[in-house]
Amino acid sequence: MMKKLAIVSTHPIQYNAPFFKLLAQRGHIGLKVFYTQSHWKDKVLDVGFKKEISWDLPLLDGYEHCFVDNISNKPDTKHYGGVDCPAILDEISAYSPDAVLVFGWNLKAHWKVIRHFKNKIPVYFRGDSTLLDEQPGWRTWLRRLVLTWVYRQVDAAFYVGTENKKYFLKHGLKESQLVYAPHAVDNERFSQDQMLHEANADRLASEYGLDRSKLSFLFAGKFERKKNPLLLLQLALEEQFRDIQFVFVGNGELEEQMKAMASGHANVLFLPFQNQSLMPAVYRLARFFVLPSRGPGETWGLAVNEAMVSGAVPIVSDKVGCAADLIAGRESGFIFPSNDRAALRSILQQLVSHPELWDGWTENARKVVSSHHYTAVAQAIEKRMGC
Repeated sequence: MMKKLAIVSTHPIQYNAPFFKLLAQRGHIGLKVFYTQSHWKDKVLDVGFKKEISWDLPLLDGYEHCFVDNISNKPDTKHYGGVDCPAILDEISAYSPDAVLVFGWNLKAHWKVIRHFKNKIPVYFRGDSTLLDEQPGWRTWLRRLVLTWVYRQVDAAFYVGTENKKYFLKHGLKESQLVYAPHAVDNERFSQDQMLHEANADRLASEYGLDRSKLSFLFAGKFERKKNPLLLLQLALEEQFRDIQFVFVGNGELEEQMKAMASGHANVLFLPFQNQSLMPAVYRLARFFVLPSRGPGETWGLAVNEAMVSGAVPIVSDKVGCAADLIAGRESGFIFPSNDRAALRSILQQLVSHPELWDGWTENARKVVSSHHYTAVAQAIEKRMGC
């Protein structure tokens, strides 16, 4: 009889849904996803983008799922009581899974699942936290004690990369409990249909006044302090880069400030939030993708995967979790110290002065990220379940 896996997640996420579909299609295990943010069934209020988002790709097709009623008076994923689903234990038990996989522990319903099924069936965990933002002091010491107790409740954790593995080991999990399941995006969607993506990129460039023949640096994401787009914008305004295009795609709390700073600078272009179907074209608007995050909480940076698959070479700060796995020592991108404008300036100057490097770095980036795919994640889960 085929083994069954119950998966607990907050809401349909563009990075997870294609993986759930693939896992179901492979047919080695049965699965059902229990979504705990029932009010986000159709739309998600994204605080970072400052808008309500309806993804334009199907996120519920191809796998069994349900939405468990969340009775919280203040439904949210930012605080423990924001996800409260009294019926979730009964609904999961009715499915009779052989194991349960929980995404994130610090929500009431998710923690309830972990505690209830401990010692009944294997409890698996998926999270991408790192130690990159830790500061010495008693708060870190206390948090270490709490997290060590938390992770005693799980049988295994599927870690996404090097920095995530260090985090789990630091909080008491053993090597035998850790299974590598790389952070991935839908590589095929970003790499196939080249003609369509190029045509969409041409259309976006024409609409927003971008010259695709010029060297461009791209930031795409939330305009928020964590991601630190201001650092790149400050360099864009320097005289030495006036002939280089800097493209900022997204929305967020810093938007008005950024647009005011860039007023009168023709080399800085702003595009509003673009939905998922157009993101392969967005990454093709520039040779280089810059994620200058200062944290805290840039645990991986899946936009870097998307950019690399699309042929854009990443430039990231050392606070971005994926740097150790996708960039360090691989000539597939660049890493600079967080919030160090001089270091980022030096990288931009190097790239402006040596265009002969561009194609080689692009090829390396695509090659490195090609090993980070959903099939590897599916195989890791299937192997752990003995399938």
